[in-house]
Amino acid sequence: MTLGYMQMPADFKYRNVFLRGKPVHRRDGFSVRHPGMACSQRAKIFSPFDALKGFSEAVAAKDVLYTDRPELSEEEQDLISRRLFALKELTGNSRLAKANRVQVRIVRFVPCTDPENAAFGCRGQVQTVSGICRKVDADAAHAVTVGQTVIRFEDILSIQADGVFHDEWELDAP
Repeated sequence: MTLGYMQMPADFKYRNVFLRGKPVHRRDGFSVRHPGMACSQRAKIFSPFDALKGFSEAVAAKDVLYTDRPELSEEEQDLISRRLFALKELTGNSRLAKANRVQVRIVRFVPCTDPENAAFGCRGQVQTVSGICRKVDADAAHAVTVGQTVIRFEDILSIQADGVFHDEWELDAP
């Protein structure tokens, strides 16, 4: 007689239990509380788990590519200032912002916030935020709110809004 893949020793302590086979429960309290489970269902019991919480995210964060902050020319900075002023006029208060519902697309620089990364404090990513401009706060926060995102003026690289800005404000095409 074999036990698994090896021969069962003659003096095997649990020989009689093994020979009885799997217990069968028919309509007793145990089978009601613990119904049988298919092998495909049992596999999920032994599925892997994340023993080191956050480790895979930390490794993935190291793969993010960061760039240097782009330098804007005087003309580009002036264009952004004029566009921010125009947006402030259109979203001066919440009533105007709701009435005008200016759809904007802002390209911004987001500095690296991971202190464990070599790019922390010196490099970042360029991201695009699109949505309805809700507020331009030039007095206190020096920030523009697009949807739920607050963007500092110094992080803005470009602003686009269809049908809002006049042609004379556009930079000359190269």
